[in-house]
Amino acid sequence: MDIENQGIDVPGIPGAKRSAFSEKLCETYDGITTAYEAYLKGAEKSGDRPCLGKQFNGSYTWMTYNQVLERAADLGSGILELGYQPSAETFLGIYAANGVEWILTDVACLTYSLVSVPLYDTLGSDACTFIINHSDISLIVCDENKVYVEVLLAKAELCPKLKHIIAIGDVKEEVEQKAGKRGIMVKSFKNVLELGRNNRQEKSPGKPDDIFTVCYTSGTTGQPKGAMITNRNVATVIAANRIHFERNGRPLVPNDLHIAYLPLPHIYERIVQLIFRSSGSRSGFSRGDIQLLFEDLRLLRPTVFPSVPRLLNRLYDMVTASIEASSGIKKSLFNKAFASKLADLERGNFYSNSFWDKVVFRKIQAILGGNVSVIITGAAPIEAKVLNFFKVVFGCWVIEGYGLTEGAGSAAMTNMMDKSSGHVGPPVATSYIKLVDIPEMEYYTFKNQGEVCIYGTNVFKGYLKEPKKTAEVIDKDGWLHSGDVGEWKPNGTLKIIGRKKCIFKLSQGEYVAPDKIENVYIKSPFVAQVFVHGYSLKSFIVGIVVPDEAAMIKWASENGLSKTFQELCEDEDVKNMILEDIVARGKEAKLASFEQVKNILLHSELFSVENGLLTPTLKSKRFTLQKRFADEIEKLYKNQEQTARSKL
Repeated sequence: MDIENQGIDVPGIPGAKRSAFSEKLCETYDGITTAYEAYLKGAEKSGDRPCLGKQFNGSYTWMTYNQVLERAADLGSGILELGYQPSAETFLGIYAANGVEWILTDVACLTYSLVSVPLYDTLGSDACTFIINHSDISLIVCDENKVYVEVLLAKAELCPKLKHIIAIGDVKEEVEQKAGKRGIMVKSFKNVLELGRNNRQEKSPGKPDDIFTVCYTSGTTGQPKGAMITNRNVATVIAANRIHFERNGRPLVPNDLHIAYLPLPHIYERIVQLIFRSSGSRSGFSRGDIQLLFEDLRLLRPTVFPSVPRLLNRLYDMVTASIEASSGIKKSLFNKAFASKLADLERGNFYSNSFWDKVVFRKIQAILGGNVSVIITGAAPIEAKVLNFFKVVFGCWVIEGYGLTEGAGSAAMTNMMDKSSGHVGPPVATSYIKLVDIPEMEYYTFKNQGEVCIYGTNVFKGYLKEPKKTAEVIDKDGWLHSGDVGEWKPNGTLKIIGRKKCIFKLSQGEYVAPDKIENVYIKSPFVAQVFVHGYSLKSFIVGIVVPDEAAMIKWASENGLSKTFQELCEDEDVKNMILEDIVARGKEAKLASFEQVKNILLHSELFSVENGLLTPTLKSKRFTLQKRFADEIEKLYKNQEQTARSKL
């Protein structure tokens, strides 16, 4: 394709662009209109071929497409036998680790029009209780081996509508008794399969506009919100990705294989599963331990590797540190090989079978199994140097995508022949994207900047039982307001440059609310003011602290330091003392690790209205503070990263 003209202006919609692949919005691919039809299409192509795999004694065992559909029908029939109705009004929870049973439960829901509601650890038990009650869940498929059953039973009195738990794994008698005392019936996954096999119900899959799933977003404040994702939403995203791969000359085919290790409750891995099912290809599950992932990769040898910046950054650091520690000859050879392939990459040539690959890069490629031809990264931005590293060393196409749960996970995607980095590509063929002015942040569409808004049938139905919150993100014309700030590049690709609200996402995909953190740190007697900041390309946050002058002078006197306030602010030991104090207060307030600053600068001048750093109501002017301390923030990151590398 023409990489200089990837995003095309949409007539009549100022600031909006579409994909160069299609003049009109595409909604379907291969006739798929529902999530269930994605599995039917896969079975049509690969009925008796492997579909889902899990490890057993050092090798993978596989379940075919036809077996998946049959066992899912058994499970769904068993659930109906427990007294549930095949209806888009029936919500079923899934609280389990990634695995074949998770997918079978999901497909069982698809087979009988049940709505799946994933639950996951990172939300915390209180949030899980809220979700169970908010979505009126009375049945949960739960992982006994992960003690999730015990977690649910501990909260059972707070979940009066919970009546059934289907446990993946053996059910202990004492667990059944404990559940019975709380009015809950616990049955094993195996027994429900058998119950359904003996009482098979007629299949009744959902329609395009029926809800496929409710994905609760963790957010940063308040209770989670349940995003209602319809079958049409996911069919659209399947189309978006399949079209994108096809038009880039690398269609997904039954011989493709991917490793499933990203959490299934998140929309990213869920959509990846459906895309692969629609193409008739295989998915093998990792063992669930991130420390064993590279062993799993070498065993499975996938062709496509969906990932996230956190893992790719870790792999990048690991490989580059190893190269730095190698002999002068090996380092020189690597640099020569890298320069040669980088030059070819800049001419648009991707390959993994050259002399350099065989002599220099083959061992590195083996880390991902040695068979990867496509790496996909999403959920958060990634640095250009890391992207180029993988393109060169692995000799494969590296796609960076952009989407959000409310948009079913996909809105923009980079093209294979675009050798540039630092953007998320043009809109996919199923979406329009436009930018909207944000005057308070000085972002304007005439500068090709503004809030990213998405239009298409990938836009979700709304938040469950939250019409007001839905109206806050979907406007009267159907545009989804993402809260992200974007910029159109000259070739029509989209670059994400920030967040509209004072919430930002780190490179590992975690959202951070700086106000929340600052309200904790300000309780330190040594802190007069604090400004917490982070970048979407970084995995941690830093801070600018204005110490309380009186408290600092008193502390210095008590510790035998005869220094001025300015000198104390420049003292490394003083900085570390304050850093330790605020981090300790963060732990007391139960801030997550990613919410804690890793480095700070002590600044001796108070933020004020007069120096332009506070509003007349004495609120921090974040945008101005970010610009004022841009150089200092950059140094904080650089110093912290150098410290981290020295420990590798």
